[in-house]
Parts: sequence; C-alpha cells; structure tokens
Amino acid sequence: MNTLLNRSASDWQQVQGLATAEEIAQQPRVWRELAASLADHQTQLHAFLDAWLKEPSHRVILTGAGSSAYVGQTLADEINRDWPAEVRAVATTSLLTHPELYLQREQPTLLVSFARSGNSPESLAAVELLRQQIDAPRFLNITCNAEGELYRNNAARADTLNLLMPAASCDRGFAMTSSFSSMQLAALAAFSRAPWAERLARLELVASRAEALLAQHAATLAGLAAQPFDRIVYLGSGPLEALAQESALKVLELTSGRVLAFSNTLLGFRHGPKSMLNGQSLVVIFQSQDAHARRYEQDLLNELLRDGIAGRVLLIGEAGPGALQGDNPLLSRALSAEPSGLSDSWLTTLWLILAQQYALHRSVALGLTPDNPFPDGTVNRVVQGVEIYPYVESARVHCD
Repeated sequence: MNTLLNRSASDWQQVQGLATAEEIAQQPRVWRELAASLADHQTQLHAFLDAWLKEPSHRVILTGAGSSAYVGQTLADEINRDWPAEVRAVATTSLLTHPELYLQREQPTLLVSFARSGNSPESLAAVELLRQQIDAPRFLNITCNAEGELYRNNAARADTLNLLMPAASCDRGFAMTSSFSSMQLAALAAFSRAPWAERLARLELVASRAEALLAQHAATLAGLAAQPFDRIVYLGSGPLEALAQESALKVLELTSGRVLAFSNTLLGFRHGPKSMLNGQSLVVIFQSQDAHARRYEQDLLNELLRDGIAGRVLLIGEAGPGALQGDNPLLSRALSAEPSGLSDSWLTTLWLILAQQYALHRSVALGLTPDNPFPDGTVNRVVQGVEIYPYVESARVHCD
C-alpha cells in the first residue's frame, strides 16, 4: 500500500486531511518547479534588485501577516548581513498600526510582500501605505496566487516586480505549508549574492534532502503526535527563532487551539518560560549550524535531560560532527543524515517540514479535520473582518 506521511490517501481523505498531507509531501517537487521558474527570471531579478541593494541609504522591509510574516523573519538577518542596504522584517500587522516607527518619507524603501492568497486586507493596505508615505517606493510581491489582488493590481506598474510561485504552492488546506516554504526559498535565492548556478544547486539540495526527511521520519513524527502532549515548546535561535514561531503556530492552527504551543530562543527559555514544563510537555530544539550557538544549545539540552521535567525532548538538525549530544530515554531525534553546508536560513525550510507533519498528525489524533480545523468559521484561511483606517500623521508629544 502506498503511504502518504504514514497514512494512505484514502485514510487522509476520510479524516479530511488529504489536502494538507499532499501539500506537505509535495514540497520537494514544488521547489524544483520554483527553481526552473527562478532560472527563467534571473535576469529580471538581477536588474530589479542588485544595484538597488548595493546602496547603504536604501531600506528593505520584508512583510506579511501571520505565517507570511515569519517567512521574512527567517531571512532578514542573513540578507541584511550580505547587502549594504538596510534589511529588516516588519509584519504588516505592525506596519499598519505604527507606520511612523518604520517609514521615513525621504528614505527609498523596497517593500517585499509575502502573500499566499494576495487578498489579505493588511497586505493590500501595506502597499498603499508605502505609496502614500514614501517618496521613492519599490515593491517585490512574492505570492502564490495569480488571481489575487496583490498580483493583479500591480502587474503593470514600473515600480513593482511580481514573483509568482508554482501553482501548486497556493495551498488548498487551511494552514500555510508549501506556500510558506516556496516563498521562503524564492526570497533566499532572489536575494543571494552567490552565482545563479550555485543558488539553483542549493534549491536542488534542499529538495533532495527534504525527500529523505519525508521518507525517514514520517513514522517517528506520527508516533510522537499520538502521545497526549498538550504543551509543545519550540526553541530556536537566530533564523531558527522565527522557525520556532511558525512551528508553534502550525500546532495552534491545526489543533484548533486545543494544544498550547509556545516558542522561544534557547537562552530566553530559562528566563521564566521554562516554568511551563510538565510531564505533558514536548520540547523541540532546532539545532543551529553555528558552532558558537551550539554551545548554548548543548547546555540547555543537558539541563532539560538532567531535570527530567518535560515529557519528551525532540532534537531536530543535522547528524555528524558538531551535532548535539545526549543519551537519555526522554530524547528523540529527527536528523538529516549528513551535513549539507547550508546556512540556518536555508535549513529552516527542511526543519519546517518535520514540524508541519507533527502538527498534522496531532490534529488527527485529537479527532479534528486538518483541512478545515475551524468549521465554525471563528478563524479563516484568509483573514476577515479587518477594518483598514487611513493613516494621518499626528503631532508628536515631546517632553522637555
């Protein structure tokens, strides 16, 4: 019997999780389609981005709402390190409420919007806000939906480049899965300073490693999800901090909030949040590729295993030299077989596949319907009920 993430397709259909399962499993194929598309657009991307990013006076804002915001947060620091332009991640949900903190009219600003549907009211409003508040705005829309307003409304504008993801990335399920990873990898490739042949080779390496992870760890993750952990803690540092946030959100979404999920950095977790641990807690540690960061990660792993408070600790990362060490019945591992040489930002895509699977299986274990975990409509695939208010600069209060 052919299996799809440790179940048959008919089983997934019966529990109303087939779309989400397929969209998690299809990601390596979608990324290869993305690589082919990026190869066709490399000249266009070079002309739009490279000279502009070399100017220290320019600003880049990576934006989106919810999962789309986390896409930018996994990338911002690496891109900022590599280019003279100032690069930061600001969610649309912050940009719209406090634009004066992020926008200066005289500073040329590129808004990079990540959007699965391209119909989110915040995404559309953020574009209009920049047009009103910035003298020289530019826009890169990385989206999965050719029918979305973000794509259609800006297709003919000279200040805008639309980068459309493969059609299959526009997830049918409630939770963002292949849409997240496709937009993330597209941005990593587009903003890289490596030769294009190297960028495309990285995409192929990520795709092949993901296929191996899907095959090797499906049963492990399904087994963990069947255990009654009701508190999930994801820990990661650097780019992996945003990965931890997205992983926690996947659990909250797909379990309809019945399983509490929390994220933090490895060092930050000791400062109070560690008090949430009990025997029903699963702690997931995303291991960094940075040797300095791993020293802190190893210390916390040792502490968790020594304390024995959590119900289980799951280590996700790469095997081989430098991997975190531990020998304890509480410890499980989901590791890539050999070092890849990729940075943490590129590896977030791989580790997210594992977190997506866990959230999917946990949803089913609770008797929920992963493709639509909120049948009552309290939370929607595309956010609803958002009122957009026009921004009027107000006089600031100064204290002498």
